[in-house]
Amino acid sequence: MRTARRTAASSGAVLILTFMQRFFLIATLAALSAGAALAQIGRRAPGFSLHDLKWVQHDLQDYRGKILVLEFIKTDCPHCGVFARLLEEIKASYGGKVAVLAFVLPPDEQGAVERFAAQAKVTYPILFDCGQAAYSYILPDPLSGGAITFPHAYLIDSSGIIRGDWVFGPQTKDIFEGRGLNVAIDKLLAGKPQ
Repeated sequence: MRTARRTAASSGAVLILTFMQRFFLIATLAALSAGAALAQIGRRAPGFSLHDLKWVQHDLQDYRGKILVLEFIKTDCPHCGVFARLLEEIKASYGGKVAVLAFVLPPDEQGAVERFAAQAKVTYPILFDCGQAAYSYILPDPLSGGAITFPHAYLIDSSGIIRGDWVFGPQTKDIFEGRGLNVAIDKLLAGKPQ
């Protein structure tokens, strides 16, 4: 009888602890998804090797020595189209010092990506990811059932460290529609990490 009570009591404690851990995890992830996801900043960028529309393979190591802007997009996202035009301007104004890569996930397929690239006049590579890169970079929003918010952008310095991590929203509008990303890039070029 005593053994059963101890087991039940200790099981109850485990359930309460597990509930509290889940509560704090959800609260933390929700706070991160509200603006800049600061948990990513300062860590080494996860590696990837993915192909683009022309079946050219792109590896993170190919961009070592350059500042890299990574964006996760959906082809039917209106904010992604606006951000794509801004990234084209950044690519043109910084020349070879800054590279830009985009990632698309299923259900976006080659035809949709080609239409998006043509409409937004995208010349930088758009890579096809089946989830492995997204899983390595993005913390899903638990308040939306684990969905990923688009666009999501990362700024990686020339040594491969994440220096910026932004999800589109009211607090990050200047990054996605204004000059905020240019300011962040200028700081990195001047040797001042975020």
